[in-house]
Amino acid sequence: MSEEYVLQLQHIRKEYPGVVALKDVTLELKAGEILALIGENGAGKSTLIKCCSGAVIPTSGKIIVNGKEFSSMTPQLASENGIAIIYQEFNNVKELSAAENLFLGRPIRKGIVIDKKAMEEEAAKAFEQLHIKIDPKAMMKDLTVGYQQMVEIAKAIQQNARILVMDEPSAPLTSAEVESMFEVVELLRKKGVSIIYISHRLEEIYRLSDRIVVIRDGEYVKTLITKESQVEELIQLMVGRELTETYPPRGNCIDKNEVVLELKNVTGNGDKNINLKLHKGEILGLGGLVGAGRTELAEMIFGSVPKKSGQMFYKGKEIDPKSPREAIDLGIALVPEDRKRHGAMLGISIKNNINMPIYERNSRFSVIDEKLEQEIAEKYQKNMAIKTPNLNQLIKNLSGGNQQKVILGRWMAANSELIIFDEPTRGIDIGAKYEIYKLMNDLVEKEGKSILMISSEMEELMGMSDRILVLAEGNMTGELNKEEFSQETIMTYASAASNE
Repeated sequence: MSEEYVLQLQHIRKEYPGVVALKDVTLELKAGEILALIGENGAGKSTLIKCCSGAVIPTSGKIIVNGKEFSSMTPQLASENGIAIIYQEFNNVKELSAAENLFLGRPIRKGIVIDKKAMEEEAAKAFEQLHIKIDPKAMMKDLTVGYQQMVEIAKAIQQNARILVMDEPSAPLTSAEVESMFEVVELLRKKGVSIIYISHRLEEIYRLSDRIVVIRDGEYVKTLITKESQVEELIQLMVGRELTETYPPRGNCIDKNEVVLELKNVTGNGDKNINLKLHKGEILGLGGLVGAGRTELAEMIFGSVPKKSGQMFYKGKEIDPKSPREAIDLGIALVPEDRKRHGAMLGISIKNNINMPIYERNSRFSVIDEKLEQEIAEKYQKNMAIKTPNLNQLIKNLSGGNQQKVILGRWMAANSELIIFDEPTRGIDIGAKYEIYKLMNDLVEKEGKSILMISSEMEELMGMSDRILVLAEGNMTGELNKEEFSQETIMTYASAASNE
């Protein structure tokens, strides 16, 4: 082995029953570098890094850490060899303090008694080393997601990690938190920590990384020097084809004479006097900063939270859904921002997820028609182009993009006419994003559906919307037609002070 590499994964293969997750992946991490690992959702990135941590045992291949060769890792071996993983789902205990989480499983003791004061002092030093201001006594449940992530990073460094793997670290963070995280990553690099950085956001890859490893469909594709690569090249390597347009073209399919959803002075759930109209065949974008009230508005329309006052009309008839079930029966669907917690039912199959809203309709005397269930699932797997070995696969085993397609297939099976997309492509790679955009276009153009789309990605908001409404502090502050779209105008409305 060359001494410049602190970690080498050589010809890693991982097989599951009926599925080859990794075919022949090789990756080499240099001392003190930030190596980006990119690929579409389902490419095998998570499986590969779990081989590093001992969470997954490779079927074959070698793992070499600082010259020592292993056929597989265990969590203890990984820790002993200075490898730490910051997963998307944090490994913390919300009811404990930041300091207690830092020393989770290895508390400082004074005799047989846990020494909380010593742990708090050491935690303060660890946070100070990373230039982050966290009260060691603060409960994890009271910290922002960004600070919870910083505790995870501090925990890894406290355990003398010299190889840090960060899996989509910016996905749950606000823009301010992302900047703080970047500063910590750069600081760790200066301290000699080697980092594998996984992200679907290519602007982050170009900002932070020295080299880029691309994998596709479980296979190694290419390693590039970041400053010598082009975005178009990366996209083509990731998806195996050239994407000539970020947003697929859509014809004008809006029926201005048919209003599918109308809100008149709707107040509740933090929103005030909201007025809007959504036409048949239209994609209406909702813009605004975090906390502007966009998701809160979606919750009222979907019946998750009651409105306090005002009127809602669906296809010309006044409605007041008191539950999601009522909204679904009307033909309203919600694809939520956090699909893992509120959208996909991770522990059941694709087939059951797609059929979930229509079991009552397709059952006779409480007995499910299994043949019809299978036919419906097969139809929407084909229509949504869901990649899976079979329909009995648990949805938790699918990539983010395919999970999103299953949720969309569910609402198509339920014949929903109005679909609310809350951050439709969050955590989804660029190739899968294009597929989701195309499905959204098909819904309005070919199926005559209407879409209310919430997005914090400015380019997505402008690229997919026919009109944009902007919220700030629960107030509607602006409306833009397509010819008026600009980032500056949207941000001006999004930053507007409350008009109360």
